[in-house]
Amino acid sequence: MDDKNLMENILHLQKGVCDLYMHGTIESSTGNVHDAFNCALNESLCLQDNVYSQMAQKGWYPMEQVEQQKINTVKQKYQNA
Repeated sequence: MDDKNLMENILHLQKGVCDLYMHGTIESSTGNVHDAFNCALNESLCLQDNVYSQMAQKGWYPMEQVEQQKINTVKQKYQNA
């Protein structure tokens, strides 16, 4: 497994972990449990951001520029709703 695939796997795992911690935070029944999940969520989001930043720096997570017309279409759709 090369570095790119390894980083992609770590990023996917982190996204899954963040999702679990988010639901744990939302569903927690006590303040202590909520705080524990929320702290874990924030730490995981930071780690996810670091992994993403490293991948983007190496060109392994390319971003695509969206045409202004597509942005305008979406804005108009939601303004009319």
